[in-house]
Amino acid sequence: MMSELPLDQVRTLLAVVDEGTFDAAAGALQVTPSAISQRVKALEQRTGRVLLMRTKPVRPTESGEVLVRFARQLARLEQDTQSALGMSGPGEPTRLTVAVNSDSLATWFLPALGRVPEELGICYELRREDQDHTAALLREGLVMAAVTSSPEAVSGCSVRSLGRMRYLPVATAAFAGRWLGLGTATPLRELIADAPVVDFDRRDDLQDSFVRALGCGPRAGSRRHFVPTSEGFVDAVVAGMGWGMLPDVQARPLLRAGRLVALAPDRHVDVPLYWQQWKLDSPALATVAEAVVAEAAEALDGAARSARRGRLG
Repeated sequence: MMSELPLDQVRTLLAVVDEGTFDAAAGALQVTPSAISQRVKALEQRTGRVLLMRTKPVRPTESGEVLVRFARQLARLEQDTQSALGMSGPGEPTRLTVAVNSDSLATWFLPALGRVPEELGICYELRREDQDHTAALLREGLVMAAVTSSPEAVSGCSVRSLGRMRYLPVATAAFAGRWLGLGTATPLRELIADAPVVDFDRRDDLQDSFVRALGCGPRAGSRRHFVPTSEGFVDAVVAGMGWGMLPDVQARPLLRAGRLVALAPDRHVDVPLYWQQWKLDSPALATVAEAVVAEAAEALDGAARSARRGRLG
């Protein structure tokens, strides 16, 4: 049972995962590397499982992830308890780790954190990851909460719907005229498969999803640019490097200014977003969750209402 696990060994395991090596963990805990190795070995013997892959940096096994998550939750509870008892050091911050997708981070997520009262003294460690993969960081115990596209709760976590982020297919007028038949009678679906496209990274499926919805094949064109930041992605489309799917909140000002044109004004892609967090009685985590849900209700509400007609308009 968890109550029978030596907590010093559990904390040591967490230190090794966070620091990446046994030697670095020894330095962080101010003990010898031999002591670190002995504690981890004793914990593996007690659990009857291999907990670490001895790589560089080390990585937890599936069983190790369970204990790492427990160790982080334990640390969070200890910090909250010390704060409630007035035992925290003066000015000592409360630290929260959150995984969030790049488009949310570039648009509505930071204003959500701005809703959290400053006097709570919360410091954030944000991990940027695609919304389809942020849940993996929860499973691995690397973050306490995540903005994710998965409605299925990770084990030990609760899940709340945030709304839907709407994406619009856009390009510059010059690009659309050259590659996509803007101003001609040629249907978009007959040309888009050959046009250069901007992807966030090799896991970005939004552009391909739009092409599939048009019924012109499983993927967008082979001429692809990979631009792995939200702001850089927008800049690449505005520079005429290719067409791409931009969040509504980023696309609308550029459309109004005439810097971009909508490739299919009656079509869009809506991506559902959810907030998942540890099932932990943490006042700091609860406050952040309420701020995120409140901001999402305003920032994503318009898309959510329209999305009732379906994922694609």
